[in-house]
Amino acid sequence: MVAELGAVQVAIESLTNLDALPFMIVECIVTTIYTTWGGFHTSFITDNIQGLMVFLLLIVCSIAMGTQINIDTSTIGPSGLLQPNLLANQLIYILPVAIATNDAFLSGFWLRTFASRSDKDLLIGCTIATVIVVIFLTLVGVTGLLAVWAGLLGDNSDDIYNNSENAFFLVLLQLPTWVVGFVLVFTVALSTAAFDSLQSGLASSISNDVFRNKIPILYVRIIVILIIVPSIVVALRAPNILQVYLISDLISAAVIPVLLLGLSSKMYFVTGWEVVCSGLGGILTVFIFGTIYYGNASQGAGLIILKEGLYVNDWSAFGTFVAAPVGAFITAGIVLFLRLAVLFIHAKATNTRFTALDKPDKEDLAVAAGAADVSSLPPHEQTSLLEDMKTAKKALTSVFTRASSGTSQ
Repeated sequence: MVAELGAVQVAIESLTNLDALPFMIVECIVTTIYTTWGGFHTSFITDNIQGLMVFLLLIVCSIAMGTQINIDTSTIGPSGLLQPNLLANQLIYILPVAIATNDAFLSGFWLRTFASRSDKDLLIGCTIATVIVVIFLTLVGVTGLLAVWAGLLGDNSDDIYNNSENAFFLVLLQLPTWVVGFVLVFTVALSTAAFDSLQSGLASSISNDVFRNKIPILYVRIIVILIIVPSIVVALRAPNILQVYLISDLISAAVIPVLLLGLSSKMYFVTGWEVVCSGLGGILTVFIFGTIYYGNASQGAGLIILKEGLYVNDWSAFGTFVAAPVGAFITAGIVLFLRLAVLFIHAKATNTRFTALDKPDKEDLAVAAGAADVSSLPPHEQTSLLEDMKTAKKALTSVFTRASSGTSQ
């Protein structure tokens, strides 16, 4: 949420020189009102609108930039931006790891995943979304090249990399005023559509994961509002919006890899102990790597928040995103061994059976999943599980019937 609000701040202040705080407050109020009124379903509606707006934004900006931006072709070769370099090769690894793990860290994506009607629909939707996102990011990313070749950014590499996050807006400022206004309105609208998903996902996580659905949803909404307030403050104070994203990406790269092991039924022995400790171990590994790489503990600690940013002419950023998942897996393995050893010793000491490596029954897996997908089970197990579900449904129906007629104890 901090990153999303920070992006709105950058857009508004870069294009208008106005104070972005009122816009950020209004966005938070509007999304809070309609997500409270309509719930998570409103996010689906705004997402559909968001998709249409993205297409319109791409078409208008592409046409405007193609007709209004003048490029000196003699600067293309000397700029070296089309030549292979160390940073470009590093980003081939860094960006997929950072973005994929960060997306998996967002509960809004998981809510949409489990809301899909079938695996086939999910695959089709993800495929279409991937194509759209690739096209969108390609066109937006090209504006960085246009900004350099049009002379809107400085000639030296430090100036280019330090101001690269503003390249899109620097190009927009060269376009007619109506295009700038159009982009500004659509940018705020797109941010609103994304922010409501973050709010809904946060509300779901607080209600289900923290309080186990034992408190009224109104209290959950109040907690979300209380979290939004410091998010606005941090977004205003953040010196670089890219660094905010990078910090969350690094945390995700340390936590998510081991968490994703839980999606496999073969990894049934992985528990929350391994997930939590692996995240801490991944961050600690980054610190250890930074200390060894720089020969300085202070600089090693700075690598945890990627103090020098992503565009550096060394191996620090690349090593950070390698150390985080590798350290996470190593830590998870150590914690798993220690946990099983303690449980084994405890079982021997108390003369009880060691059950830590027992595979859970299919009924336990169904309950753990919340909504079991039985299609992957063998036919006879599908039939058995469905019969159990029918029996449970009949029992619950009987209880509700007696309760409604006043005969329930």
